[in-house]
Amino acid sequence: MVLSDLAVGAVVEAKKPHACGGKEWKILRDGADRTIKCLTCGRILVLLPDELLKRARRIEGGIS
Repeated sequence: MVLSDLAVGAVVEAKKPHACGGKEWKILRDGADRTIKCLTCGRILVLLPDELLKRARRIEGGIS
């Protein structure tokens, strides 16, 4: 996985589950940091790209 895979609209599967039990996150915003939303509970987080790559198991889709 590389940073270019982290495009807006991509769904990221996390290595560890969120507190709600969900493991899938959707990337909402791209830039110096990434805004992601839990697809189970709707919680929104802001992470640096390197931190998001570290937490990701796999990445699906996205708009390049």
